[in-house]
Order: sequence, then C-alpha cells, then structure tokens
Amino acid sequence: MEPSSSGAAPGGVSVSAVLPAGGSGERLGCPTPKQFCAVQGRPLVSYAVRAMERISWISDIIVVVSPENIETMKTIIEKYGHKRVTVVEGGITRHRSIFNGLKVFADNEFSSHLVQKPEVVIIHDAVRPFVEEDIVSKVVMAAKEHGAAGAIRPLVSTVIASAADGCLDHSLERARYRASEMPQAFLFDIIYEAYLQCTDYDLDYGTECLHLALKYCKTNAKLVEGTADLWKVTYKRDLYAAESIIKDNLSQQVCVITNVKESLAQVGFLLRESLKSQIKVEAISISLSKNDSSLQNIISGQCYNFVCVNDKMWAIQETQEVVDMLEKSKIPVLYPVVLILVHLDISEDNSFSVGMEDLTTIKKFARETKKKNILVYGLLIQYK
Repeated sequence: MEPSSSGAAPGGVSVSAVLPAGGSGERLGCPTPKQFCAVQGRPLVSYAVRAMERISWISDIIVVVSPENIETMKTIIEKYGHKRVTVVEGGITRHRSIFNGLKVFADNEFSSHLVQKPEVVIIHDAVRPFVEEDIVSKVVMAAKEHGAAGAIRPLVSTVIASAADGCLDHSLERARYRASEMPQAFLFDIIYEAYLQCTDYDLDYGTECLHLALKYCKTNAKLVEGTADLWKVTYKRDLYAAESIIKDNLSQQVCVITNVKESLAQVGFLLRESLKSQIKVEAISISLSKNDSSLQNIISGQCYNFVCVNDKMWAIQETQEVVDMLEKSKIPVLYPVVLILVHLDISEDNSFSVGMEDLTTIKKFARETKKKNILVYGLLIQYK
C-alpha cells in the first residue's frame, strides 16, 4: 500500500503537483472542511499529500488552502513529516485556487522556495486519498504526448436535463459519456497559458481544467481509464467509507516474529500457514538484540501488524526493541500499528495465570506505546 517509488519520472520529464484544498465542504454537513476531517485520527488532506509524496519523481507538491487554514495545513505538514510541500493561499473558487497554485512555478516572488517550473504538472483533489502511482504515471505520460490528460470512469447513473417547468427535457446516452476524475496532468505551459487567458466567468463558475486547455489552447486531452478508487470524499458517509478502505488496506499484511528457539519457530510457521490464504504473512525467527536487518526491511516495507511470540513472560524488553524500531521508522506517525504479544507457555505446570504485577507491567507498557500510535495487545497460550 505504502512503499515509496524509486526511479525517474515517466518519459524523463520533470513533474510537480498542485492539490487544491480550499473547499468549505458544505455538502459534508460538518463545520470542519472535509479535507481537514480526521480519518483514522489523521486529516484527509494528509493522505492525499502522502499519495503524491511517496512518488519520488514528483519534485514539488503545492497545497492550496483558504487563508484561514494556512497555519492548520503547516501544522499538518510538520506533524506528519511531509516533505517537498509548499502551502499557498487559495482563491474564492476552485479555478482561482488552482491558478494560485500554478503561479508558484511562474512568479519570481516564490523563487526563494526553490521550486522549479516543471515540464508536466499534476492537478489532484486533496479529498481523493487513494490515488496510486500507476494511474498518475499513465496520466503524466499521456500529458507529455498530448499536452493534457485526465482520468475518467464510467457513469454510474444516467444524466438527465430538466425543462423550465421542472419536467424531463432529455437524457444522455450513458454509454457515450464518462465521469471526469482526478488526477489530471498538463504540459505546464499549456495549462498556465489557459488560466492566463480565461475569463472571470470561467474562474468563478468553471470546474473542469481539461475544458480550459481545450477552450483556450486548442489542446484536446487524452482520456485515461481510471480505477475504482479514484472517488472523491464528498459526503459524511464517504468519510466512513474511506476509513473502512484504509483499515482493510492496513490489515492485508502481518509479520510474525519469534526468537530462534525451535518450539517458537514452529509456532511461527503454523501461524503463517493458517493465515497465508487470507493475508500476506512474513514469518521470521530472529534475535532482536542483534538488530536483525530482515525485520528492519519488513518495517521499511510499511507493514503495520506484528505478532511477537515468546516463551518469556511477555518479554517486555524485547518487545520494546520492536517498538523502538517502529518509532525510528516513523510509520506510526502515518498509521496506527498493531502489536500482539503472544506468551507461549510450554511448561508442564497446568496453572494458567498471570500475576497482578505482570498485568500492571503489561498495561503500563500498552498505555505508553498507545501514545506513540502503537496499539499493544497480549495473548497467553498454553502450548503442549
């Protein structure tokens, strides 16, 4: 879900992105603009920024927000460790905000920000959090060849027009039309020239960037079939859907950690075998004290679920080493991490109890790690 890309931009062009995030979110029905609403405890706009940020060949990310939210956006960037991001004051409409974002690359006043004018610029809504590198790459390549490009999806509902009396006038043949989605991409000089030429009416009432490129620069955009996850968070129910998708994505991989003892390694193997038909499972037997690189590689690959199996009562010290590695990786800043401590009781003693001192230690440890967005759970298993 999350690993960063590597390598050059498609087609060898320089690429940057503009994310309009100045909307008021009236349709959401909340006092907080939807781009700043929390999903899994993190503002929605942070997910969209991260989607662009993890694509290494995008040089600069311009986030355009309303004047009253500039400090909020800067705080988000700092809190979640976003890089290559410049915050710009937006206009009173979507097109005016996008134009302000484009001006960053053209105006001398922004030269101190060290942003360079790109050959291709991506425009993507800050409330579309699930865009993947593949569709971004396709749109950029199409824009390089055709001057402009945008993602599209089949229409879900038939579009109709009403007459002045409120009755049906006509309907469109759904098979012939598509819904315009994001991301879109343009040769920078084309879209900037289109905005320079467009009228106040376009800036105040228009919504489609591809139309501006066609109207003012005679650039006929290439339409690229998009994936189902390009949808836009518009209503409150969409926030719940976004949270559900994020949770589902985060639960697709688990790492089972055991030490090198044969009995524990066997349990790790059995866990892997029982889970592998449902999710991706990494099972490793390591000595944490040796700072094992295989675990570091799994963490850097953005795994968010860990099961630590040990025959020492809760093995807090060893588990703390896992927590330290997770903290160092910074991944709990972006998403909650689940850490399940499994104590494997392989003794002959049939008593199956945990002392109050042990419980107190476990609860204290869990409370401290929760502050770091690492959720710790304990499980005691008697294994014969």
